[in-house]
Amino acid sequence: MQRERLHALLPRFGVDPDTALTDAPFTVKSQLRDAYPFGLLQVPLEQTVRVHASSGTRGKPTIVAYTRADLDVFADVCARSIAAAGGTPDDVLHVAYGYGLFTGGLGLHYGGERLGATVVPASGGNTALQLQLLEDLRAVGLCCTPSFALLLAERAGGRNIHLRYGVFGAEPWSEAMREKLESAWGIDACDIYGLSEVMGPGVAAECREGKGALHVFDDHFLPEIVDPESGEPTDGLGELVLTTLTKEALPVLRYRTGDITQFVDGACACGRTHRRIARFSGRVDDMLIVRGVNVFPSEIEEVILEHPALGGQYAIVIDRRAAMTNLEVRCELERSGEPDAIAANVQQRLEERLRVRTDVVVLPPGTLPRQEIGKAKRVWDRVDERDPLLSA
Repeated sequence: MQRERLHALLPRFGVDPDTALTDAPFTVKSQLRDAYPFGLLQVPLEQTVRVHASSGTRGKPTIVAYTRADLDVFADVCARSIAAAGGTPDDVLHVAYGYGLFTGGLGLHYGGERLGATVVPASGGNTALQLQLLEDLRAVGLCCTPSFALLLAERAGGRNIHLRYGVFGAEPWSEAMREKLESAWGIDACDIYGLSEVMGPGVAAECREGKGALHVFDDHFLPEIVDPESGEPTDGLGELVLTTLTKEALPVLRYRTGDITQFVDGACACGRTHRRIARFSGRVDDMLIVRGVNVFPSEIEEVILEHPALGGQYAIVIDRRAAMTNLEVRCELERSGEPDAIAANVQQRLEERLRVRTDVVVLPPGTLPRQEIGKAKRVWDRVDERDPLLSA
């Protein structure tokens, strides 16, 4: 099936259908941005039925369009993702991803409906109402960012909420975050992956039986792993590249996602046979360079969330006021404790993990800013005497 679909796709990009995929050109995000808004559309605009867009934080937003058939695929792969986490047609599913131009809310909404679940379109923000709905409507599934799921757990205080599973994505999260979420809610916490340029959420997803690796739904999205520097295929850790095999409106050929992962071989306990990839260790463009050392924020999160005295909130401050960049990590106590002793212990753990000097500040619970809508902001730049978190 993959070969047939790829053979039909390549001529749409002016590539001979018998060309090996590794000899075909890459697509990068700047090409989509330069063609704003509809320059890369491969069907007449009147055949499309919806558009979504990226946030545009680094320039113009990337506009993506969908035909009716594209939306059917979108719903199908999101339904698969929910089912992989333990979802069933009998469930009440609470969707707290943002709705609108962001693909998350509508993607999981229609995926839940395709599965047959009763979907609560809660969108983001307003934690008090979210918690009331979770309790009153007896949701068993929760779809949102992991940081928002943790915030809801912090504020749930004695409510009669009985979730069974969570489908969490749109931002990087660690195994330590999984442990926090599963402990707080008593759920199976499963990762979902996607990006608007390829489809949205549902490109790949974890199953509850095989956490730690994601099934890429490779009947629709053909994965490769390449060396980020050379672009050559690699058997180890590298950059995920995706080709859309069935997308009509805006297909992409060998799209460089910037996300770092590797293939996971062997059968999965769930019985699914899609190619699996490891959970992402970071992004090519999110990597921090501190005093010549490469640091991924996910490494810092792992250390913070593994510490029994700390809560789930943290901030990474890159202090650029001096000639040598300084790394500062701020975190919160789970409950009252000895902040100085805990800070010293966390500092030691971080320096052992990162191999770079790190300043650690441990704060009382509830001190750091919370984000109720969108992706959690974890990394802050400091370039002058103003504290960047005070304006958050």
